[in-house]
Amino acid sequence: MTHIHQYELMVIVNPEIDERTVPATLDKFLAVITNDGGSIENVDVWGRRRLAYEIQKKTEGIYAVVNFTSTSDTAQELDRQLKLNEQIMRTKVLRAEEAIAMVAAEAKRSEEKAARKAAAPARAAKA
Repeated sequence: MTHIHQYELMVIVNPEIDERTVPATLDKFLAVITNDGGSIENVDVWGRRRLAYEIQKKTEGIYAVVNFTSTSDTAQELDRQLKLNEQIMRTKVLRAEEAIAMVAAEAKRSEEKAARKAAAPARAAKA
């Protein structure tokens, strides 16, 4: 019995292509999911963003997030095919539970950092 999971795919596409063609470019790959009985819940093109570091000598990329449901084998095949395409600079496939856990952990770190920052002036005043 194969298990169906929810996934989140983050893709960074070469910024030299027309942003309006990104959904069509992704659709070609997403057919792997639908052909295997999976489903695409959402394709969200965030648009052109500055990269944290250069990838393939580029400082910008077009970000897109895809939420889909499929088997793990299908998700791996999608990731493999995306990595073979020259227009795709980076991919990251996460199970939805992992993505939610990562966001929650990041939010907790941010709250703790803000709390430490707020407490710092009070400690300095006592010294």
